[in-house]
Amino acid sequence: MVAMMNLVPGDGVPGDSDPGETAEWLEALESTLAHCGPARARFLLEQLEAHARELGLERGAQPYSAYRNTLSLEHQGAYPGDLELDERITSILRWNALAMVVRANHAYGDLGGHIASYASAAEIFEVGFQHFFRGEEGGEQRTADLVFFQPHSAPGIYARAFLEGRLSEAQLASYRQEVAGDGLCSYPHPWLMPDFWQFPTGSMGIGPLNAVYQARFMRYLQHRGLADTAQRHVWGVFGDGEMDEPESIAGLTLAAREQLDNLTFIVNCNLQRLDGPVRGNGQIIQELESLFSGAGWNVIKVLWGSEWDALFARDSEHVLLRQLAATPDGQFQTLGANDGAYNLEHFFNQHPALQRLVEHMSSAEINALKRGGHDFRKLYAAFAAAKACKGRPTVILAKTKKGYGMSAAGESRMTAHQAKKLDVQALLAFRDRFHLPLSDAQVEQLQFYRPDENSREMRYLRERRNALSGSLPSRRPQARTLPVPALEVMGGFALHAEGKEMSTTMAAVRMLGAWLKAPELGPRVVPIVADEARTFGMASLFRQIGIYSPHGQRYEPEDASSLLSYRESRDGQLLEEGITEAGALSSWVAAATSYAVHGEPMLPVYIYYSMFGFQRVGDLIWAAADQRARGLLLGATAGRTTLGGEGLQHQDGSSLVMAAMVPNCRAWEPCFAGELAVILEHAARRMLVEQCDEFHYVAVMNESYPHPSLLPEAHAAVLRGMYRFAEQPVEHALGRVRLLGSGAILREVIAASELLAADWGIASEVFSVTSFSELARDARDVQREQRLGLGGSSHLAQCLVGDAPVIAATDYVRAWPQLIAEYVPAPYVTLGTDGFGRSDTRQRLRQFFEVDRFSVVLASLQALVDDGLLEVDVMAQARARYPALDAAGPWYR
Repeated sequence: MVAMMNLVPGDGVPGDSDPGETAEWLEALESTLAHCGPARARFLLEQLEAHARELGLERGAQPYSAYRNTLSLEHQGAYPGDLELDERITSILRWNALAMVVRANHAYGDLGGHIASYASAAEIFEVGFQHFFRGEEGGEQRTADLVFFQPHSAPGIYARAFLEGRLSEAQLASYRQEVAGDGLCSYPHPWLMPDFWQFPTGSMGIGPLNAVYQARFMRYLQHRGLADTAQRHVWGVFGDGEMDEPESIAGLTLAAREQLDNLTFIVNCNLQRLDGPVRGNGQIIQELESLFSGAGWNVIKVLWGSEWDALFARDSEHVLLRQLAATPDGQFQTLGANDGAYNLEHFFNQHPALQRLVEHMSSAEINALKRGGHDFRKLYAAFAAAKACKGRPTVILAKTKKGYGMSAAGESRMTAHQAKKLDVQALLAFRDRFHLPLSDAQVEQLQFYRPDENSREMRYLRERRNALSGSLPSRRPQARTLPVPALEVMGGFALHAEGKEMSTTMAAVRMLGAWLKAPELGPRVVPIVADEARTFGMASLFRQIGIYSPHGQRYEPEDASSLLSYRESRDGQLLEEGITEAGALSSWVAAATSYAVHGEPMLPVYIYYSMFGFQRVGDLIWAAADQRARGLLLGATAGRTTLGGEGLQHQDGSSLVMAAMVPNCRAWEPCFAGELAVILEHAARRMLVEQCDEFHYVAVMNESYPHPSLLPEAHAAVLRGMYRFAEQPVEHALGRVRLLGSGAILREVIAASELLAADWGIASEVFSVTSFSELARDARDVQREQRLGLGGSSHLAQCLVGDAPVIAATDYVRAWPQLIAEYVPAPYVTLGTDGFGRSDTRQRLRQFFEVDRFSVVLASLQALVDDGLLEVDVMAQARARYPALDAAGPWYR
């Protein structure tokens, strides 16, 4: 960071061979600014920089500014609030947040919780709550802001809701104790507090990425005429350590490219991760400025509080500025953890000019020099400048101390994040520092403090929130319903397929097209692709509904004369996200939660390579579940053997198992278009009409084959997870088996049934399993009811009556069919595609993984041998009769 010193020219600046000439250049710039204004001054600087590049002069310094506040004192403006009351309210909130965590951990040692993060960010949040964060005006969501809260600061948000009367003292006393029913969850979780939290941010990196795409989706709704979002603003308060997550920065260029000036990040730069400095040997604030400014954001740094203004004003030689620029974050942390005397000795006394700068100041006055993130006036100026910035998003980099106010118990210490318990002396010191009206006994008992309703503090608190249209965070769990077209209208071609060849991917896209034509539902369908829309047969949508772009289309596409030409439009409906599964999933989340966030129900349909869904962005999907998302995920090219030729990285054998682990995700694996139609219509109706907080993952395949019609009496069983597809009776049969098949492998199971009858005299029933997870869910629920003496019988038990062996084969790992193993009342064998994928033809791949028809026959015969119904030597006959299996390697390949 020594290079920073060269950013501030002046006497004594290292590397300045001609200070006089430097002064002339600086005077010329100052004169231009004074006489022509800032626009002209910036223009000249841009021209100089452009000309320097033409001359081959590389920039010698990093693209960040001096280590000082972006907004000068002259541009700060007046503070509109009551500074004394703002500080007093913040002190009360700090205490209640601390008391909440410490009480819980005194009573129960294993509950955890965090004090230091909110202590560092309290002023940031209060400037927002008191002056910027808008609530719902008269119940109108069109004016309410969206706020993504730093998760470890949740106790502070609860503390404010307690002052506002939204949470009771009993609820605060039940922090992290939810099982009894009225406790407060650890972090922002809409699933656990559906009327309170809007956005889950507990997993680092999820909040920043989702915030970008929420701001973008608000523009999408506005441009398409679906909602008035012009007054709404997205605020995100995040940690500097969190910015290391790749998801945190994944959406930065999109936000700048689409000019999302409705978006502001506030990064709480307390310079510490969980275990120590973020950039101990560097400066994270300067690094983040480079990152955000390079991405095209407006950057506002809030580093030093008002007490520093006089020092900077007298620092004519910029000695202080250069010393700050040369101090790494690890040293700032040490300085922050110590008092004024230490700072005087180890910082200011390191240079004679610095000594002269503070010679009039006592150690106590040095100790009172605040960082900018703890100064209401500096923060307010930054928030106001962010709201005023047009044409690009803004990030505020606010420098704070982790554990601010905790003194020896944790302020700027390595152990600050882990602080959960404070001794009485530390609590008393905290009370005294923030002048809290608590007796020693109240402090020792960790009593919550709420001023009298008629006190100045409470009147001011209510006035400010009333002026900003009410409290937040707040979530609306319901929205109006949307009509879903009848099943025959949407999927009649699939229900009556009569042997027509198609892939289930093509069938899904055709059904999507029918939804898009529905008068009420159509405009609210949000098709989303990460890329490869043409691969999925969606190219017709380019011209039909257009691709959303806030700038329209400023070029003539190469395929303009084609019926399937690429068409971007300001009111386009399709979100073509490019190669970013995380971004596409974040768009899906924004649309899937629009019913609660905007009061506008939508039906997002994200179609993607199934391998790049749960396996790649599973954390985002889990956050979507927490946020009660409602939408469709279509895992295309599903299964491990359907995508012939692609091999290990692209073939999916696990997504359905991962989907089954998400409590409110319904996972489906239909083989035929009729099954798919029933599932999609059911899913849409559940989410849009019944308003169930669930989403549906449907595996669809790129393999074309003939599809039978689906009888009406099978529809209900399809939705329960399994129906009897066919029966293969044999007169005087030597044995009987039940064959379960799903997805791509059902047709192999059907063929195996025919081989068992023709070659071995074995009778069989074939069941199409549309969802092993739905079967397991139902069986588990019935099992519990039986334990409680409520009786009942599962759909699985009703289908598989008797003790004939059951063989299940899928294109997924065996864990997928094994979800129902404990509920099958008969010998149960599973075949699956465990291991890594391979490049080859579908037929060879199915033989390799032993899920082809011949492998199903062998498994069936072995089950009957084990059951004592066939002689052992039948297995040798079968192996000789059918194509040889590779017995060389382990079963998992």
